[in-house]
Amino acid sequence: MSDSAGYFDEMRGFGDGARAPYGQYAAWFGQEDPKGLMKEAKEAEDFFRRTGITFNVYGQAEAEERLIPFDIVPRIISGKEWARLTKGIEQRVRAINAFLYDIYHRQEILRAGRVPVDLIARNEAFLPMMIGVEPPGGIYTHIVGIDLVRTGEDEFFVLEDNARTPSGVSYMLENRETMLQMFPELFSQIKVRPVSQYPISLRNSLAAAMPPDASPDQTVAVLTPGIHNSAYFEHAFLADQMGVELVDGTDLKVIDGRIAMRTTRGYKPIDVVYRRIDDDFLDPMNFNPDSLLGVPGIFDVYRAGRITIANAPGTGISDDKAIYSYMPDIVEFYTGEKAILQNVPTWRCSEPEALAYVLDNLADLVVKEVHGSGGYGMLVGPAASKKELAAFRAKLEAKPGGYIAQPTLALSTVPILTKAGLAPRHVDLRPFALFSPNGVDITPGGLTRVALKKGSLVVNSSQGGGTKDTWVLEDD
Repeated sequence: MSDSAGYFDEMRGFGDGARAPYGQYAAWFGQEDPKGLMKEAKEAEDFFRRTGITFNVYGQAEAEERLIPFDIVPRIISGKEWARLTKGIEQRVRAINAFLYDIYHRQEILRAGRVPVDLIARNEAFLPMMIGVEPPGGIYTHIVGIDLVRTGEDEFFVLEDNARTPSGVSYMLENRETMLQMFPELFSQIKVRPVSQYPISLRNSLAAAMPPDASPDQTVAVLTPGIHNSAYFEHAFLADQMGVELVDGTDLKVIDGRIAMRTTRGYKPIDVVYRRIDDDFLDPMNFNPDSLLGVPGIFDVYRAGRITIANAPGTGISDDKAIYSYMPDIVEFYTGEKAILQNVPTWRCSEPEALAYVLDNLADLVVKEVHGSGGYGMLVGPAASKKELAAFRAKLEAKPGGYIAQPTLALSTVPILTKAGLAPRHVDLRPFALFSPNGVDITPGGLTRVALKKGSLVVNSSQGGGTKDTWVLEDD
């Protein structure tokens, strides 16, 4: 564990002894045979492979389908720590939804000058067609993933918001199921809050946001782009776990002003579409006419209030990385309170002074595309070569408004199991929040992503990262 010097290790703190949340686990681990644990790790990998828990990597035909590496050392969060995080997450989720309602209605935050008009008007994630649309139940963001990083005992920051089509919850559920099967004795000794209720909570949350004239059956369907999508496993998994139909665009059509899905007994009206398709491909009649993935006319049905689309079209404006830099103002504007969870300090490269600073300090910063995701289109300055720095400098100078920059944070570490024993690796956390007219429901824990390469700060699975089970303790 010596190479974690300078970073807060969530198991050891800044010293050698186990922190309180890890006390029982550390005692158990110390009595286990290292070879036996490595064998368990291999069995976990085999289980994931048999189950088909994979993701696709675009642009890599020789290795299109990959197994997401899973590490068997859990990440453990105390009940007290979690209580603070959930307050901050709920505050942020409510503020995001209020922001979206305002942006597509009276635009009070623009009138007040708290967010620049140009940042909305010229943003490709803003959908003018959503102006004046009343989403069923007033909910835009039914499912939100808030990415958190930690730098110290009590220091948590929001790295980014995921309000379009947040993914990863299936891995959270499968990670827990795997750990329960492999180490049942651990869960009898350590009281860990369950996560298995998520699919039912999701189903109930979506049902609570039905349109006013929903059918008596309250029918929900998961809309997938198809088997070639990187998250297809998750689409199928969630549909199965919720007990609802998995459909693609060819299964749906507009009949009598409603969206109906094809069944063996003909077409059946549906009330909620949990869509995993980007806005641009959702409806070829209203958005990209070349889309073969969406449902012609679904947006017209939505605008008429006769179907719920989760998440609502146009939510992408709220998780745009340029908007992210204004989130503390957005939270305060709509809640009247200071943000409980702080942002990472951010330089907007569209501003000349900020751009000058970023260009002068490029080797020390992390630079991200405003519309980027999945770890693509970003520069980690301290890990970049001179050639990479020069290439990114040219991109910044050519299109400064397309980027933001942040300091390279001393992200916390959590041990992973290696042949040489425990070794620290950097992590982030994506808790999942469900928002309905009944309130905000946050599953205890979330998806911990871990950078498996020594020293790496990039945790995305597409960039070589893995996952861990996340435990929130009952006993605080």
